[in-house]
Amino acid sequence: MSTDTAARRIDWEDVRLPSWVIGGAGIVGVIALWWILAETVFANVGAGVRAIPTPPQVIEGFVQSGWDFYARNFSVTLAEAGIGYLWGNGLALLFAALVLIAPRLEGVVMQLAIITYCIPIVAVGILLVVIVPVPGAGEPAGNAIFLAALSVFFTTVVGALLGLKAADRSALDLVTVYGGTRFTQLRKVRVVAALPAILNALQIAVPAAFLGAVLGEFLGRVSTGVGPAMIAAQQGLDSPRVWGLALVSGLVALAGFGVLGLIARVIAPWSKGVSA
Repeated sequence: MSTDTAARRIDWEDVRLPSWVIGGAGIVGVIALWWILAETVFANVGAGVRAIPTPPQVIEGFVQSGWDFYARNFSVTLAEAGIGYLWGNGLALLFAALVLIAPRLEGVVMQLAIITYCIPIVAVGILLVVIVPVPGAGEPAGNAIFLAALSVFFTTVVGALLGLKAADRSALDLVTVYGGTRFTQLRKVRVVAALPAILNALQIAVPAAFLGAVLGEFLGRVSTGVGPAMIAAQQGLDSPRVWGLALVSGLVALAGFGVLGLIARVIAPWSKGVSA
């Protein structure tokens, strides 16, 4: 009897659920908790308006706003984030490569990266309001692009340098023995070794660039985009729209993060523990 019972006993530590099941259960749990708290603890939060709406109220606000509203504003913000992403990461990878070719530049590059990271991004945004001209309606804002690029520069520089320096020393010596230069080492050995770290840095940079673009819209004189849409909804005490914009922003950033993760899995499968 005891033997049969032990045989039928389920060892829950050995049960492995698919990642999509765990993720779906987590999303359902968060929505349920949000709904319960919105109806109970936070039901009366807000001055003259319900500051924390329920999930159905947010969905209703999304339907009332319409697809055109979200497409019009998010298309501008995504354009700003994309341009800033390309500029910030491109310059970061260029500086990281220069350090490997000319090692004496490492101190200067790292100081520059640290400065861009330590300077309050809000202060930079306020200065850009004075410097950068006001964009036309529906055009990407220069200050949002700059803050998006600034938001990704530090992490990509550090990630790229760490990856480039992790190259196998024997492989580098072999290139040198055969007459290769530092640039040859960079092309043949270091880039391949650094690819996982660079891809991880580029993946982290996706939500950072989107956040930088939204912040730039908050601080700049912009008429179209996620930032001004949130400001207008907040001033109009339209909390469902504010929450809707915030949730869609999170989903967009998460989608970009996931897409870069899939690209990294295809380009460098060994970095994710997958056989090529």
